[in-house]
Amino acid sequence: MGWLAAGDTYEVALVEGRVMARSASGESPDERVREVPAELRDHPEVSGLERFAEWLDRHAAECTAQVTHWMVSSLPVPAVLLARVWPDEAWRAALRDIVVVADGPETAGFLRDADDSGALRVLTADGETIRLAPRTVTMPHPVLLARLGELRTLAAESGLTQGVDQLHRAVWHKPDGIDPAATAVTRYAGAEYRSWYRLSARATSLGYRVSGMNAVDRIRDAGRIFTASVGIGDPYTEEKAWTGRLTWRDEDGYHALPLTDVGPVAWSEGMRMAAALHAGGTADTDDGK
Repeated sequence: MGWLAAGDTYEVALVEGRVMARSASGESPDERVREVPAELRDHPEVSGLERFAEWLDRHAAECTAQVTHWMVSSLPVPAVLLARVWPDEAWRAALRDIVVVADGPETAGFLRDADDSGALRVLTADGETIRLAPRTVTMPHPVLLARLGELRTLAAESGLTQGVDQLHRAVWHKPDGIDPAATAVTRYAGAEYRSWYRLSARATSLGYRVSGMNAVDRIRDAGRIFTASVGIGDPYTEEKAWTGRLTWRDEDGYHALPLTDVGPVAWSEGMRMAAALHAGGTADTDDGK
């Protein structure tokens, strides 16, 4: 975007997301004012640019949220769709260097480019750049990436930075030997908060929903929908609040599922929520699973 005249003395433009002003005349027309002068605060060009900057911020956040949803859910995404949105800077920032998988695990690699035909340029875990033309790709949740360590190493060595936290998203692998009768995890129970409102506020600030006496996260895993729930207490009967047990339900169930029936992505995301809520309080000495 070029510079726009704002009165007879200044020109204004968006520079790295901020409205900046410069002199419209003089020996150094490129010299920029660090902040828009007070006399321009209400100028229509400045107001318009500020509204546009706010829209760009919202658009970038929406793009990041959508790509995160695709990744957490490992949903198939048409390659032609990626090609269509790639010219948009906000979409490109969210998609570039995300790990995608086309026809099989051997095709996993970092998305580097998408052209008009729907073909994708991908940097594989072996350091080879290949061109793929799949109908769809997935952006796997990191708990599903068998070569996660190699991909992290390659990203660090190549200076790749993801716009969506995929490679370094905290993951939890479901342990072997779980009691078939077990329906709850207590590892992150017992963190104390000064009030239910503080605990619920932390949950919502992290992007989770509060439903009654639980913080919940709805997770898609291999075509199934799981709801992970962490108890947060009763705001009407207790002055303080404590994180409770972590359980999972499916779409059809009113009772907690056996832990052995919880999918790998649902397990990891549920544990991620429980750990994040636990980290915000004062932990007790619970040594549960």
